[in-house]
Amino acid sequence: MTAIELRGATKRYRSRTAIDDVGLTVEYGEIVGLLGRNGAGKSTTVAAIAGLIGLDDGEVRVDGFDPVRDRRRVRAVLGVQLQDAELHAALTVGELARLYRSFYRDGLDPDALLERVGLTAERKTRFENLSGGQQQRLSIALALIGDPRVVVLDELTTGLDPEARRSMWSLVRALRADGLAVLLVSHLMEEVERLCDRVVVLDAGRVIARGTPAELVSRTGGETLDDAFLALTGEKGEPS
Repeated sequence: MTAIELRGATKRYRSRTAIDDVGLTVEYGEIVGLLGRNGAGKSTTVAAIAGLIGLDDGEVRVDGFDPVRDRRRVRAVLGVQLQDAELHAALTVGELARLYRSFYRDGLDPDALLERVGLTAERKTRFENLSGGQQQRLSIALALIGDPRVVVLDELTTGLDPEARRSMWSLVRALRADGLAVLLVSHLMEEVERLCDRVVVLDAGRVIARGTPAELVSRTGGETLDDAFLALTGEKGEPS
């Protein structure tokens, strides 16, 4: 069964169409990158996959289930790390990890997961006192604590130093090796080239290109995925 599937996904906000006839798939055991400049429709696509919004046309399935109608079943298999997650500022890292673990019947050990993302020393630190990079790592841990089969990572390494970034890349590769499906939303082209098996590029709410990173580079005549992204969208693929 396909882990994530969108067919003809369309979402309108009054006179604006956020995504238009978007189709993409993510299989188990692969990492798919979702690229696009700001306003291209990436956030709307993620929100539809997570069941935070309904579609006007088309459909989305996660592990075969509709994220809106089958919310409970999707919640059991899907982990989502959002770029701007809002967490209770006064709770400590350990308290947040235990709280999120309590939402799931089965899941991972909170202390082991915090060690995996490099937050063992911050277990007693309040969320409001964490650095931006530490908050990002906690958000990733909370996305994984329910032991999901499908993971959406939105700007995975924003705010992380190079060492922490490489550590997160190793973690994502391990998820793929364990058979998980990963949808990676990123502006960082080096990250996408290193991690992704396939790439889907959005522009103005529509899919304008898809393929492996090497295929997109070859198709556009560039030398790197950053060159390909610029050729396809007219904007460099660097964080904004």
